Amino acid sequence: MDKTTAILGGVYGIIVLVLVFAFVIGPQKTDSMHQNSILGNLVPSTGSQLSLADLFAKSQDGVVQIVVRKTGDNSSDRAIGSGIVYDLGGHIITSNHVVEDYQKIRVVFHDGQSYSANVSGTDVYADLAVVKINADSQSLQALHPLPLGDSSKLRIGDSVTAIGSPFGLSGSMTSGIVSQLGRILNPPNIQSFSIPNVIQTDAAINPGNSGGPLLNDHGEVIGINTAIQTDTGEFSGVGFAIPSNTMKRIVPALIESGHYKHPWLGISGISIDPDLADSLGISTHSGFLIETIVSDSPASKAGLHASNQTKTIDGIKYKYGGDIITGVDNNPVSKLEDLLNYLQDNKSAGDKMIVHIVRDSKNMDVTLTLQERPYSQ
Repeated sequence: MDKTTAILGGVYGIIVLVLVFAFVIGPQKTDSMHQNSILGNLVPSTGSQLSLADLFAKSQDGVVQIVVRKTGDNSSDRAIGSGIVYDLGGHIITSNHVVEDYQKIRVVFHDGQSYSANVSGTDVYADLAVVKINADSQSLQALHPLPLGDSSKLRIGDSVTAIGSPFGLSGSMTSGIVSQLGRILNPPNIQSFSIPNVIQTDAAINPGNSGGPLLNDHGEVIGINTAIQTDTGEFSGVGFAIPSNTMKRIVPALIESGHYKHPWLGISGISIDPDLADSLGISTHSGFLIETIVSDSPASKAGLHASNQTKTIDGIKYKYGGDIITGVDNNPVSKLEDLLNYLQDNKSAGDKMIVHIVRDSKNMDVTLTLQERPYSQ
C-alpha cells in the first residue's frame, strides 16, 4: 500500500518516473500581471474552433523564446525556455525554474526582435514567473498578448496545442489532448510542498517548452507548460501544465508586488481509502487524516487534533487517531487533491475557512483563518 503525506498545500510522494522541468541549457544540454486593462485578456474569447495552421498563425507572435544566462554559468552555457506575452506593458509570463538564479535575460520574438528583460516577480510554489522587457512605447504597442481562457472548463479528451522552443528550436508546435486533470506535481526543488490541480497532456513537451502556452482550439491559453514525466530526459507521452486559472490568481500579484501569498493550513497527513480505514479501524472511509500539525499554524490555533497512535501495515508505519477532514466550506474532501485544489482555486491568505472533520466518530465543524505559506526548500 503506497503512502502519501502532505504539508498543506504540499505533497510528499513516490514518483516512479522522473519529473523533468522542460527548459534547455546550452546547445547540447537539457535540464533536467499588473494586468493591463486595455487588453481585457482575462476574458475568454468566443471564437470558432481554429485549424492547427490558423491557431499557430494567430498565436505565434504572442510566444517568445527566453534565453537566460545563469549565475555561475560559463560563457558557453545558457538556459533556454519559452514565454507568453501577457500585456502591452511588456510583461511576459514564464516558468520560475527558467529564470531562477538568472544573471541576464533576453526575450526573443518570432520575428527575430529581441530585448533584455528583468524579473518582475516569481512564485516557486506554482513554478510561475513574470519578466518585463526593456522596450520603447512603440515596440510595446506592437505586442500581441495571448488571451487567458478558463481552465475550469477543460475536459479529458479536449484538444490542446503547445508552442515553444523545445531543444532551443523556437516557434515549434505540437498537438494532443488533455489526458487527465487535477494532477499534483512534486517539484524537485521544494521539499515540503507541491503544485496542485495540474493539467496532464499527451501533446509533446520537451526541454525548452517550459514557460510556453498550452492552447485550446480557440487560441486561448489554458495552461503554461512546466514539466514532463520521463525516465530518459525526453518526452515519453506525459506532460504537465499549470492551469490558466492559477495564472489569473498569481500573475497580477507578481506584477504588483513581486510575490504571491499562498494560503496555508499547517498540517500533514494521508488520504483515507476503504482498505486503509479498515486496517486502521477507522469508521470514515474517505477524507484526509491529519498526522501532524505545525506549531503556531492555522490548524494549531483552531484546535485541530493530530494523530497520537501508530500501526504498521504491510511494513509501512501509519499514524492515526487524528481528525479526519471530510470537507471545507461545504465542499466534500474525499482525498488530498480535493483539499489542495480547493485552497489553490478559492482561498487566499487571511481568509476564514470552515473545516468539516470527524473526531472520535463525531462530525464537527472548525473555523480557522488561513496564513501565508512559509517559504521552504
